[in-house]
Amino acid sequence: MVEVCAKCGGTGMQVIRKPDGQQFAQSCDCQIQARVERALQRAGVPERYRGKSLQSFASNGKHASLFSALMHARKFVDNYPFGMEGLGLLIVGSSGLGKTHLAAGILQALVIEKRVNGLFYDYHELLKKIQNSYNPSVAATELSVLRPVFDAEVLVLDDLGATRPTDWVWDTVAHILNARYGRNQTTIITTNFPNLPSLANREAVALGSAGRAARGETLGDRIGDRMRSRLQEMCVVIEMQGEDRREQENKAHFRTL
Repeated sequence: MVEVCAKCGGTGMQVIRKPDGQQFAQSCDCQIQARVERALQRAGVPERYRGKSLQSFASNGKHASLFSALMHARKFVDNYPFGMEGLGLLIVGSSGLGKTHLAAGILQALVIEKRVNGLFYDYHELLKKIQNSYNPSVAATELSVLRPVFDAEVLVLDDLGATRPTDWVWDTVAHILNARYGRNQTTIITTNFPNLPSLANREAVALGSAGRAARGETLGDRIGDRMRSRLQEMCVVIEMQGEDRREQENKAHFRTL
């Protein structure tokens, strides 16, 4: 049974009475909440990350880079879109540091506070959906899949580089990023791969511990050096370091069993 709002009786409008006896109608809080829910649903934020806000991102007692990342995220939301001209974020770090939480928190804040037309996509799932559109038995076309990606004011592309690189993958990534770059659209990207050139160009780069992550592969290896270079123009890079928080949370949970 659907509950009827006690404030408006299900009309969507709430009557406000002033002390002087005047009264007027305004949208009820339930309508505002319903609008927010519809916007978040259209944005495709995964259920797991629905409600994962910047306020709930834990950085206290963690690596200093996590606190810095959170401060950058809050500043990004507060300032958006003034003076950004499509500038986005490239959030880099190993697994379990909260990159997706941070990206989803930014997107949800923009949708709620700034009424942004946002869209969240897992990189691997997006490529699978595009490939599936080539199947004659599927009604969707490549254009119908990509149109929301191109049109979104703010796009979150989560886990960039997760799919094994092929010429088709590189061409598709280039198509998406170049289209958004040309339109000055904001793109927020997360990746587990170090923000370094590919193996072919790495000899001129001093590798630190990050360069040895992900079996030695870098973002340049996974999406190509040309597109990695494009990202340096499109995004402010946020580096996150520290321990895998998921592993730590699981250990803490098991100790209580």
